[in-house]
Amino acid sequence: MEPDLFTAAAEDRQEKDPSSSPLAVRMRPRVLDEVVGQRHLLKPGSPLRRLVGEGGGGPAGASSVILWGPPGTGKTTLAHVVSKATEKRFVELSAITAGVKEVRTVIDGARRASGGYGKETVLFLDEIHRFSKAQQDSLLPAVENRWVTLIAATTENPYFSIISPLLSRSLLLTLEPLTDDDVRGLLRRALTEERGLGGALSLPEEPEAHLLRIAGGDARRALTALEAAAGAAIDKGEREISLATVEETVDRAAVRYDRDGDQHYDVASALIKSIRGSDVDAALHYLARMIDAGEDPRFIARRLMISASEDIGLADPAALPLAVAAAQAVAMIGFPEAALTLSHATIALALAPKSNAATTAIGAALEDVRKGLTGQIPAHLRDGHYQGAAKLGHARGYVYPHDVPGGIAAQQYAPDSVRGRRYYEPTRYGAEARYADVVDKVRERLRGSGAG
Repeated sequence: MEPDLFTAAAEDRQEKDPSSSPLAVRMRPRVLDEVVGQRHLLKPGSPLRRLVGEGGGGPAGASSVILWGPPGTGKTTLAHVVSKATEKRFVELSAITAGVKEVRTVIDGARRASGGYGKETVLFLDEIHRFSKAQQDSLLPAVENRWVTLIAATTENPYFSIISPLLSRSLLLTLEPLTDDDVRGLLRRALTEERGLGGALSLPEEPEAHLLRIAGGDARRALTALEAAAGAAIDKGEREISLATVEETVDRAAVRYDRDGDQHYDVASALIKSIRGSDVDAALHYLARMIDAGEDPRFIARRLMISASEDIGLADPAALPLAVAAAQAVAMIGFPEAALTLSHATIALALAPKSNAATTAIGAALEDVRKGLTGQIPAHLRDGHYQGAAKLGHARGYVYPHDVPGGIAAQQYAPDSVRGRRYYEPTRYGAEARYADVVDKVRERLRGSGAG
């Protein structure tokens, strides 16, 4: 969408009086060297450097760029930096509000600007994953004919959310979540630089740590919270931003939780033990503490997958697939939406019937193996496919279970050293009750071979 007179006037006012812009806008990098994080994209000779004309021009064969990463990692920022570095005309659209009509208007404007003024256009399309296939198709002629340099941003996996023709014509750049050190550095620059707060206020360690927790790796969120806290501190006539002021302005109490310290493991342990104890409300409390403290959602998802096997197992065979699906969803969508997926999985696991039979079974089997109770594999179970196996008696006498009524062949499977050992002791909880009946019948059938 072409900027209207009001938008142009606002931009002109912001250029003349930068203090009228939000802090996150004022601190937006002007060149690639000011970009926070994303070191893998900013190395000398990288595609992004070449895109802005450093080291040999743009990347060969790419007429568009797709920026994929979590919110607040710098996708919009990189688009602005590229447009300024290349001195191209910059137009921004959001897939939330724009449609095919708006896209065509921009493309028509780009063709006029190119033909009439020789000015190339950068089209930044935010949240492209929200465009339908038909809407994405409308971009193809402009990309193929280089009428625009498309820079598209997405928080979702582009291989699932962007059509193949557009993806194949694009340079895909993956942005990584910002670290606490990245965001901390940005906050300190915002406090001291003239375009930021100009050294008017200081930020002690405790409120700084709380701002980092609030930000959760999102630079924009961190700067917005800092600006709100700084405004409140100035109104109070303070020269220092206190923890109380930060809490007051962001309406959130500081969570006593250190992602790298003891509390990290204590809260994670409490979450899993609450799930194991079927206390769904306690489990959600600890989950909320981890989310609010900025815990990596992938870490939480991994713990849930472990819990599904360790504490539920065959009492609910659907628990593990559900936890795995949650982990995959979390990896694709990130926060804040990932909180919904983690809540879904936590509730399901907490309310599922419980069994640690799979856990104790492998534990007992490993204990015997570590004691040296391995023994020789019965000859009829050994590989008989290679030349000479028959002479050694390998696979001789093996009974193919599919040829036996009931599909269970009464023959010895375990080595003599652990013959008759029972590792799996199923419970009578949930779906595992069915396995308990099955395993008793199977063992009785196998005992007919003397294997029991």
